Amino acid sequence: MKNHALHYVAAAVLLALAGSGPATAQTAKPVKIGFIDTLSTPAGYIGEDQRDAFMLAVKEGGGKLGGVPVDVVVEDDGLKPANAKQIADKMVQDGIRLFTGITFSNVMAAVGPTVLNAGGFYVSLNSGPSNYAGKACNKNFFSVAFENDSYSDTAGDVANELGMKNMVVMAPNYQAGRDAVNGFKSAYKGKIADEIYTKLDQSDFSVELARVRSIAPDAIFQFHPGGAGINLAKQFANSGLSDKIKMITPIYSMDDRMLAASGAAAKGYYLSSPWSADLDNAQNKHFLQAFKEAYHRTPTVYAAQAYDTANLIASALKAVGGDVTGKADAFRAALEKADFPTVRGHFKFAPNHYPIQDWYLLHVEDDGTGKLVYKNVRVIARDHADPYVSQCKMQ
Repeated sequence: MKNHALHYVAAAVLLALAGSGPATAQTAKPVKIGFIDTLSTPAGYIGEDQRDAFMLAVKEGGGKLGGVPVDVVVEDDGLKPANAKQIADKMVQDGIRLFTGITFSNVMAAVGPTVLNAGGFYVSLNSGPSNYAGKACNKNFFSVAFENDSYSDTAGDVANELGMKNMVVMAPNYQAGRDAVNGFKSAYKGKIADEIYTKLDQSDFSVELARVRSIAPDAIFQFHPGGAGINLAKQFANSGLSDKIKMITPIYSMDDRMLAASGAAAKGYYLSSPWSADLDNAQNKHFLQAFKEAYHRTPTVYAAQAYDTANLIASALKAVGGDVTGKADAFRAALEKADFPTVRGHFKFAPNHYPIQDWYLLHVEDDGTGKLVYKNVRVIARDHADPYVSQCKMQ
C-alpha cells in the first residue's frame, strides 16, 4: 500500500523555519500530529468533517495550536484496520508521538497498541471503545467524544421516557456495535424482543426489516453510522414500518449529513446526542459560524467533537511549549485538566480519561417549510459518565 500523507503546515511556520539563525529554526520546529481517519468509502464524509474541523482550529491559530506550530499529517485508513496499523507503524517510525483521528473502534483496536506501546499519546476525536475505558485503560489514551456505551445507554433512557415496552435492537457486529447494544440493554427497562447484528458495510436491510415486521415491536434501537444508516432509514420508511414503529438512535446514526441524504425518511427519529447546534454558549456560536464560513456547510456532531479535540490538544501543547515527549507527564496532566473552551458548554474527564458530559434528547421534525431539523427537547443525562471507570487502573 502506498501512503500519500497530506501535511498541513501554515506558510508562517515555513517562513519561520527558513529564518536567519539556528535558534529560530529550533523554536519554530512544528510538532507533528498523526491524523488517521476514514476519508474514503461511504463513511468518508465523517472523516472529512473531522479533518476540516480540526484544521479549522489550526488555521485560526495561524498554523499553531496553543501557540505551538504544528504539522498535521493526514492519512486515509479506508476503514481497514490493517491499513491503519501500517500507517501508524510508519508514523511512529518517523518519530510522531501525538495522534488523533479514527472514527471506527475496530480501526482503533489496530492502531492503539502501536501508538501507546511506543509511548505516544492518542487523543481520540470519535472512537471510544469500552476496553480503553475499563481494564485496558492507558494513561496516554484520551477520548474526547464518548465511551461507546454512552450514546446507547442514554438512548435507553429515551426509550424508557417514551414508554417503549417491547423493542428490537440492531447494530453492526464489531466493537462499537456490540458496545452500543450492551449500553442500551443496561439502561432499557422493557423487553428486548430480538438482537439483530449486521455487517459493518451492509447496504441491504430487507431481511432484517422482514424480521422486525414479524416481531412488530414498539420501537427499534439501532446504531448504523454513515452510508449504512442512510440506507437503513430509507428502507425502513419505504417498508411502511416507520408508520407503526418508532426509531430511537444515537445522533451518530442520523447526523446532519445523513439527515440531508435521507430525505423525509428520518422524520420522527428520536436521538441521543452530546451536542446540539443550538447550545447557547459563545464557543459553540463561534464554531458554527466559522465552520460554515470556511467550508460552506453545516457541521456535524463529528466536526464539533474534532474542534474540541484540537482545542484540548492546543491547551496541553501550550502548557509544555510543544515538548510532548520531554515533558510527557506535564503534557498528560494538562490534557487531564481539560482547560479549553468547549462547544459543549462544559466538559471534564473522568479518571479513565473519558468524558463526563451532558446528553440531550433531539427529535427530528418538519420546520414548517418541508425541511427536517433537530428539535432539542431536553437534557436526558446530566454529567453522564461511562460504567467502566471503576475498572480502570492506569497503566
